[in-house]
This record gives sequence, structure tokens and C-alpha cells, in this order.
Amino acid sequence: MFDLVTVGHFAIDLISSPKITTPKPALGGSPTYVSVAARKMDTKVSVISKVGEDFSGKYVSWLEANGVDLSGLKRVKGASTTRFILKYANWKRQLQLKSRAPPILPEDVPASLRAKAIHVAPIANEISPNLVDKLRKLTNVLSLDPQGFVREFDAKGSMRLKRWDDKHVLEQIDLYKSSSSEIRMVTGLADLRLAMEKVHDYGMKIVVVTRGMKGSKLFFGGKFYDIPACKSRIIRDPTGAGDAFIGAFLAEYVRGKDPVWCACVGAASASFVVEGVGPEVFGEKEEIYGRANQIYGKI
Repeated sequence: MFDLVTVGHFAIDLISSPKITTPKPALGGSPTYVSVAARKMDTKVSVISKVGEDFSGKYVSWLEANGVDLSGLKRVKGASTTRFILKYANWKRQLQLKSRAPPILPEDVPASLRAKAIHVAPIANEISPNLVDKLRKLTNVLSLDPQGFVREFDAKGSMRLKRWDDKHVLEQIDLYKSSSSEIRMVTGLADLRLAMEKVHDYGMKIVVVTRGMKGSKLFFGGKFYDIPACKSRIIRDPTGAGDAFIGAFLAEYVRGKDPVWCACVGAASASFVVEGVGPEVFGEKEEIYGRANQIYGKI
């Protein structure tokens, strides 16, 4: 029994910005940030993912050293790991897909798998509705970040957002998390509150929308909550902040904590990740609780 299993592709990211003038490959993808953020909160974490032969042994060693169970990771012979080029300018991101690992199939998930929460986190359309069907049967809390569902890529790999509203998938989800631009692609609504209410109407208990330095908005029990962003010492790279948010959120949620507190812990975890480039910086549990307490009293 795991506390949290993340399903989606690992990635190898090449990140550049005005603050990152010499890009170098970094381990990325939702399973990286979600899992390590949750592990820092003393939860038992695992992943279901596929990579290619180019996935370095140093990445495997680093993940295992950070407490991530990799029994569900498959290295596919003759395939490439999902790779992205990420370019930031004025906090806006351009994303280019350079390669994509094979899709994750229902048969890649052991029937014996059990988890208090499973987080569905595609990054490049690698997850099918049939896989979601199987995951639904293996947990009491099925969480979704739809980012990989709302992305489409042209022949050169350049990404743009597309409309996606698969009712079959959405009706199986308990907890939803996305950015404000992504929830517009899911609902077709520009008004954030209306969009969150529409997602909630699919039957989800909790809806979270992250908004970078503007904090996040939480909806559950018929009420909206504005969660402030935690103050970082320095901001070097926003990659993975949303994934760290939901990883820490779910770590607290499976312990039965109040969703408002869970969101504060998520905000605190995200505030540490942006202090490094790629997955360099993750706060320790007591540091995260310290920052979370600073904003919890303001809500």
C-alpha cells in the first residue's frame, strides 16, 4: 500500500530563461516533482511511467536516493524518453517536444497495486481513458492534472493548448488540479469561478487552480478559498512548481487534513522548488510547515 502513486511520463528538460543562460538537461516530468515533494512530507510514494534507453542511471539513482519507489518504471528498448525544451521570458513559457516515450497502457499497471491516492498526470498525451478506468478501481482518491490532455504539438514539436473535455474521464476524478489556462481548455469558460464550479459538477470533491505568484484558488464544500503564494528566498525557475504543490497537497490530504491546510502546504512546497533550476531544491518537512503556517492564518 502506497500513500501516493503518480502516473505519467518522466521527462528530460532543457530549461532556459534570462536567469539560466547555460541550459543543461534536467530530470523533469510530473512523477519527479510530485513524488519528491510528497516524499519530503514522509509519505510512501511510487510511480507508473515509461522511459527510453537514454534515461540515465544517475536519474534512477537520484530518485531512489530521494525515496521514490521505481518498481513501476519501465525502460523501453529502442525508445526515447520524453524530452522538452522549455524557454521562459517574462514568466511565460514556450514548450517544444523533442521526443516522446511510448504510451502507458492498462497492462503496465499491476493489478495488485493499491494506493491511498493516485495522481493522473500526463505531460504529452501518454494516458488513455482505459488506463484511467483501471486506476479508478485501485484507489479511493483519484487525482487529475489534465495538462497532457490539453496539449497538442505540431510537426516541429511546438505546443499549443487545445480544448479537452472527456466526460468519461472527468466523472471518475475526486480531486482536480490545473493552471487557470488549462481549466479554460477543459471547460471553455474564461471566468475562473464558473470554470471551477463546472469542473466540480462532474462530481469532484475538490478543485484547485494554481496561478503562480498570484497564489491558488481552492473550491470544496460549496466555498471558494484564496490561497496566497508563499514567499521564496529567490525565484530561479518555475518548472515543476504546480506538481510540487499537488504532491505536498495530496501527502497531507491522505492523512485526513483540512483541504485549506493541504493547499497551504502545497504552496509552501512550490515556494521551495522555484528556488532551484529543475528538481534541485525541495524543502524539508518542518521548513514547509513553517512557510505553510505563515499563510494559513491569513485565509
